[in-house]
Amino acid sequence: MADIAKLQELIDGSDNIVFFGGAGVSTESGIKDFRSVDGLYSQHYDYPPETMLSHTFYVRHKQEFYRFYKDKLLGKTVDIPGEEKALPNAAHRKLAELEQYGKLKAVITQNIDGLHQMAGSKKVLELHGSVLRNFCEKCGKSFDAQYIYDSADVPKCDDCGGDIKPDVVLYEEGLDQGILQESIRCIKEADMLIIGGTSLVVYPAAGLIDYYRGNKLVLINRDKTARDGAADYIFQGNIGEILGQIQC
Repeated sequence: MADIAKLQELIDGSDNIVFFGGAGVSTESGIKDFRSVDGLYSQHYDYPPETMLSHTFYVRHKQEFYRFYKDKLLGKTVDIPGEEKALPNAAHRKLAELEQYGKLKAVITQNIDGLHQMAGSKKVLELHGSVLRNFCEKCGKSFDAQYIYDSADVPKCDDCGGDIKPDVVLYEEGLDQGILQESIRCIKEADMLIIGGTSLVVYPAAGLIDYYRGNKLVLINRDKTARDGAADYIFQGNIGEILGQIQC
C-alpha cells in the first residue's frame, strides 16, 4: 500500500488527471452511501431500495417512491429547519483545486448530490444524474430540489399540472450516452486515473476502469474493492483525509 508522498509524486508528474468517484466521496459530508453497514441498503422498508428506486416502481407507485426519495435522497441537499445541509468536504475541494491548477481535466461521478459543483469543479460528468435537476414530464419545465421536497405528495408542475420527475437515472433506465461516451474519452486520454469512494460493483459505471490505458491507476477507498487487482497504487482510508494532504 502506497503512502501520501507517493500520491503527491504521481500527481506532481501528471497533467491530465481524471477522477472517477462514487458514494464514498460524499460520506464525509454526511450523505450516506448505499452498501456500507449503515448505508441506504441497510434500512428497513416494505420494499428493497433497488425496487423503490426503479423506473417501474416510480411509474406504478409514485406516492411511495416520493416518500422514500424525499426521506432518503433529498434530506441533505435541501433546506430543512433544524438540520444542516451537506457541504463539500476536503475531497471535493481538493479536486476543484486540482482542476483550477490545470492538472485535473474531469470529474466523473456516480453521485447525484451536486457537491462537486458546489466545491467549484467545472467539468463534472454525472453518470447517474442529479437530484438538483427535476423536470415536468408533460411540458418539460425545470424545478429545483427544494420545490420537490416542499411539495405535498407527488410534486406537480405549477404551469401545467404534470408530474415532475427527478433527473436521476433509476434502476431499469439507461445512462445518458453522451455523458458515458465523454467519460470514456476522458479516461482513455488520461495520464493518471484516480478512483475513489466506490466499491466498483455497479455496472456499467464500474466498467469504465477498463478504458484507462496508462500506468498510474490509483484506487482510494476505505475498504477493499472488487478491482484492487487492477490498480497500480492503492491508498486505503477516507478519501477526504487522503486528498486533503495533497499540495497543488
